[in-house]
Amino acid sequence: MIHPTAIVHPKATIGEGAEVGPFCVVGEHVAIGARTHLVAHVVVNGHTTIGEDSKIHPFCSIGAPSQDRKKAPGEIAYTTIGSRTEIREYVSVHRATGDGETTAVGDDSLLLAYVHIAHNCKVGNHVTMSSTAQLAGHVIVEDHVTIGGQTGVHQFVRIGEFAMVGGISKITRDVPPYFLVEGNPATPYGLNKVGLRRAEFTPEIVAELKECYTMLYRSGHNISQAAEAMRPIVKSERGHHLLAFISAPTERGIVK
Repeated sequence: MIHPTAIVHPKATIGEGAEVGPFCVVGEHVAIGARTHLVAHVVVNGHTTIGEDSKIHPFCSIGAPSQDRKKAPGEIAYTTIGSRTEIREYVSVHRATGDGETTAVGDDSLLLAYVHIAHNCKVGNHVTMSSTAQLAGHVIVEDHVTIGGQTGVHQFVRIGEFAMVGGISKITRDVPPYFLVEGNPATPYGLNKVGLRRAEFTPEIVAELKECYTMLYRSGHNISQAAEAMRPIVKSERGHHLLAFISAPTERGIVK
């Protein structure tokens, strides 16, 4: 269903049962999945793919050129939005910088009003970003992350799975998975207990992650020393993911 006031390029791909509402603009290289709904006044351009059963509310811009000074004329870069993802009013998701590069938002995510996702970001599945949360370029957000409103995230930062970032925070360093951080400067405040409980983490895994948190933030160790101290106590898949996260190469370092 395409509203008569919408402008849809004849080469765009519109999936079965998709709806393009009043005053939407859909560009030549756009593919919209089955049953996805552009409510009204949505602009989707560039080489952009949107999955099935997603919903994009009025005044959103998806796939626009990046605001990166390094972007080159004529480069072909991509934007992807997953399935069953809801994007509320005035959200902007910019295409990547660099030939063949992609800005990606995963499945089952929720982006509240005025969220901005900049070029080359990778946002996972089941992510919630509250109103006016902002990601600068090249940020990686793993699955099941929650980012509070009015939070700004610096370029090249990583945020690990099931982390919770409190509102009105300034994130300039990587946030390890499963932890709660907030503030300016961002400060860790223990495990994301509510998120882990809702995800039905077992008491044994929670206890293991709590011990890892103590090693990282309460032992006086630096990051590499804490990682070595954690190795003997890590038994679960979640614990190994935390260990791999803090041991991986990083542009920004780990939040203190």
